[in-house]
Amino acid sequence: MSTARRILLLTLVPLLALLAACGDDDSDSSTTTSGTDGTETSGSKTGDADSEGSLVLYSGRDEELVQPIVDAFTEETGIEVEVRYGNSAEMAAQILEEGTDTPADVFYSQEVGAVGALSKAGLLTDLPEETVNTAEERFRPAEGTQWVGVTARSRVIVYNPEVLEGLGIAVPDGVHVLTAEEYKGHVAIVPGNASFQSFITGFRVQEGEDAARQWLEDMIANEVDSTYESNGDVLEAVNNGDIAIGLINHYYWARHENRDSLTAQLVFPSGEDPGGLVNATAAGVTKTGADNPAAVAFIDYLLSTAGQEHFVEETWEYPVVEGVADPEGIPALAELEGPGLDLTDLDSIEESQALLTDLGLLG
Repeated sequence: MSTARRILLLTLVPLLALLAACGDDDSDSSTTTSGTDGTETSGSKTGDADSEGSLVLYSGRDEELVQPIVDAFTEETGIEVEVRYGNSAEMAAQILEEGTDTPADVFYSQEVGAVGALSKAGLLTDLPEETVNTAEERFRPAEGTQWVGVTARSRVIVYNPEVLEGLGIAVPDGVHVLTAEEYKGHVAIVPGNASFQSFITGFRVQEGEDAARQWLEDMIANEVDSTYESNGDVLEAVNNGDIAIGLINHYYWARHENRDSLTAQLVFPSGEDPGGLVNATAAGVTKTGADNPAAVAFIDYLLSTAGQEHFVEETWEYPVVEGVADPEGIPALAELEGPGLDLTDLDSIEESQALLTDLGLLG
């Protein structure tokens, strides 16, 4: 191992491990194997990652969301998939520690940033151009082919119109206005959430380190509530009128079982407002999976019509493949401008975590 790479790994592993401890709303920890008969069994790794017709998947997404599509892939192709579940930072840190000896063939991440960290460390292999080009241009790397977006999601502002009306406060159109006096004590965030940290990373990349720090300092001075543990908790609090405004991802509202009766509503910030970041889940093939055709076959399945429709229907995320309909009842993906960022630049999420820690928003 080169000295430069050793230094990179020594830097990334502990930071990603600390980030993993913060967690996100879309992960748990377990291992399952999907067999050709469609059954699932829990246990430790028993398969051979290099054998024909099988693969090992490290998933930074929740088993409830991913296992059904894994089973559908196995049923259609006969390829057995062993899955290890955890949050994205945890899985990325594991691969960084395992290096080229990782048993993982494929890494499927909740955020582009974790995949970018592995690419930066030289632990991913190039995907076929036809695979990467299946996704819309903004959900694939500006340079190279080491990852591809699988689904898209938008950061949103959730608000309670009744509470705002009672307070005489205007509905915010972006995150910059939330530092104004009128919003003091009325906004909730979840600093430990991976998507919030990606939002801060995008803020840093787009407007600079100083601007991102200043916004956070101003929010703290404006008595932002950072005590909620998850985006779902923030949504419920806003809907119940416990707080007026929150920063979450769109799908928490969109897939809510009682969506039609929710008081809470959404604002999709437009233009270059950093609060309108449109991010993606992403997948890449490790060096281990470079010679395993099942690895690319699995990613191709995620990007197939069946795969994309599964996520639209089950998670209410946006498809990244042209021709697949967006979820109903929310703005179309094409209408969401969002900041014009190369999502690969979100790989500096560990610096955002350090910033949040420095400001006392993370323990």
